[in-house]
Amino acid sequence: MTEQLKNLLILLAGIVVILIVVIILFSGKSSFKRIMDVFLNEEGADENYVLRRTKPAGGENTVGSSAKSVSAEPAQKKVSGPVVEMATLIRKTDDRMRIIESTGQVKLVDEYYELVFMTRKGQQVTIECSAEAYEKIPFNQQGSLTYKKNMLVKFKYYEDTIYN
Repeated sequence: MTEQLKNLLILLAGIVVILIVVIILFSGKSSFKRIMDVFLNEEGADENYVLRRTKPAGGENTVGSSAKSVSAEPAQKKVSGPVVEMATLIRKTDDRMRIIESTGQVKLVDEYYELVFMTRKGQQVTIECSAEAYEKIPFNQQGSLTYKKNMLVKFKYYEDTIYN
């Protein structure tokens, strides 16, 4: 074997080893990748990292249903990037404390707006949003829902695009 061929084989072996290490470290379930995601995430690691998912419509626990069917619904895994799904708005929920002063001035405190969407897979996704997005998104309108963690990024449907 010539010296050039030996050097080529050593170089190829080095590249293969580096690729294997990169695949192991950055695979989907790697603990190294999860640690890196915490440091690279803009908002840092918070406790509300997993999205809240509720039962699909009609999935209430009735006498004839089994507990296995309720727990069989897959939960949203930890996602650092935005998620895009086709969904339809089925419910709006708000929680506001309204304070009326003796002067007649009214102010809202602790405002919280929540939208519940039904995905094409039949899962309900609960998303927090701003007051403006809460008012603008119409019921029973199917569109492209983009959200990150449990916060609305945008909802795009045929007539309009609504940002949070």
